[in-house]
Amino acid sequence: MLRPILGISEADLERALLRKGVSARAAGGVVCSDCGRHPLIGERVHHFGGGPVCALCRGGHTGEPSGSEIVHHVEHGVSVRRRELPRAA
Repeated sequence: MLRPILGISEADLERALLRKGVSARAAGGVVCSDCGRHPLIGERVHHFGGGPVCALCRGGHTGEPSGSEIVHHVEHGVSVRRRELPRAA
């Protein structure tokens, strides 16, 4: 059986990582201006002059939205990408 490092149990570590992920998503995420819900990753949000509106609340607005976008992951654009190395001549 593995011994906990620095007195942190596996359950405590899982809870700490979950809290960190939830707070990071809430801090950088999109919130629907009608219902206050955080749209899911991959869900489309629409703009009707005010704040963003989730797909569930879109039916309550008339006309076409001024724009729409897809909700990305909090770390979208900051991932490590593989790069081609220059070839030796």
